[in-house]
Amino acid sequence: MDKVVASAAEAVADIGSGSSLAVGGFGLCGVPVKLIDALLAQGADRLTTISNNCGVDDAALGVLLYAGRISRTISSFVGGNKELARLYLSGQLEVELTPQGTLAERLRAGGAGIPAFYTPTGVGTMVADGGIPVRYDADGNVVETSRPKEIREFDGRQYVLETALTADFGLVRAAVGDRHGNLVFHASAGNFNALAGMAGRTTIAEVEQLVEPGEIAPEQVHLPGVFVQRVVEVGPAGKDIEKRTTRPRPAGQQEN
Repeated sequence: MDKVVASAAEAVADIGSGSSLAVGGFGLCGVPVKLIDALLAQGADRLTTISNNCGVDDAALGVLLYAGRISRTISSFVGGNKELARLYLSGQLEVELTPQGTLAERLRAGGAGIPAFYTPTGVGTMVADGGIPVRYDADGNVVETSRPKEIREFDGRQYVLETALTADFGLVRAAVGDRHGNLVFHASAGNFNALAGMAGRTTIAEVEQLVEPGEIAPEQVHLPGVFVQRVVEVGPAGKDIEKRTTRPRPAGQQEN
């Protein structure tokens, strides 16, 4: 039952080239940065990543992207990464775009063993009708597009069929975890972490604080240990702010 490993390097050692990864985080919030850095050093390539966004320029999953380790990404937002756009438009990266809520539910469904579900999101658009560019060639020509999806009507409203997502590995970051793999996320840092943890066949959690079994009250657990196979304590370091916004300090006010 003790799922703790000694280091991030040990935790990701068996992630092979060609693996698929469900990765928690939103922008730079709640990103498993220590596991990503360890994977960069480990050397696996031809990776498929499933995440809300594929990192930002040279941060989070962006470090793997800049190193040429990712060959396909399934994401809801890719606008914050210039390198992703360059790789995508030059034929070096496949991109499957999916609405954010749909992405979340596809991961949750995969973790719950539900193969597919219907949603109204995307009906009447290229999400349902197909035609979104997935892959370009080196000259910028579209060589692969998304396929049309099944549409059904329920109670007079149309819905599109979306398939579940699972991954070989789930990489998540939690504020607190115990040796059994039970995890607690801090506020908005929970974002896609629980969903990515559910969808991974082998889920690896980096935790800021490791506690003993029983120290986390059952009602405080956000992701039960049944979904988690490895835990590594990394401390609080490494968390960055993607966009810092402050307001001017009033004249004469002293800094605390």
